[in-house]
Amino acid sequence: MNRADDILGTISTRKSAGVPFALATVVRTVAATAAKAGAKAVILPDGTISEGWIGGGCARAAVLKAARDAIADGKSRLVSIQPPDQLDGQGHTAGEEQGGVRFAKNMCPSQGTMDIFVEPVLPRPQVVICGSSPVAVAIADLAKRSGFAITICAPAAEQATFGDADRRIEGFALPVDEAAARYVVVSTQGRGDEAALLAALAVDADYIAFVGSRKKAEAL
Repeated sequence: MNRADDILGTISTRKSAGVPFALATVVRTVAATAAKAGAKAVILPDGTISEGWIGGGCARAAVLKAARDAIADGKSRLVSIQPPDQLDGQGHTAGEEQGGVRFAKNMCPSQGTMDIFVEPVLPRPQVVICGSSPVAVAIADLAKRSGFAITICAPAAEQATFGDADRRIEGFALPVDEAAARYVVVSTQGRGDEAALLAALAVDADYIAFVGSRKKAEAL
């Protein structure tokens, strides 16, 4: 297996596992640089290069910072690493961002230029549905068509009420930690209301909704 196959395998594995990372790709080089156009690297949220290579120390710090920022805000970046005199001649300073390009200084003897595209690869946000009421089934269908990953939490006998789902959990034992944004909807319609609410409130979620009357919600 060659290096390109290794990187593709790493990307596929991490996407399947729902693990966030950034993919850095060298898109242009000018003059002598260690990396060539097309070189890629998989970068983890802590700045570790998991697989691949995009050049030596001249490029590493700027690219790793851009990767961490991209994973944090979900936005791609183009990093242009240039010799100091070239940056000055264009009126740019290291660390400046303009027109979607982040500029960085190349202090290595090669004095080459590298443009590196940094793209975040983030897990899909997920909707976790607790219960199997008609509202729960409708929300699952709408969320699926809107691009969310769907987790169904319901007793085994009620799981068949739903169509396709990315994950099914028997009962309401929600995973505590998830990499993606998570939105929990409790629509149990009187069957396990308290258990589902307790489970939802015990995990890290971006939003929790309870489907029911205001009086019932206040009572629970």
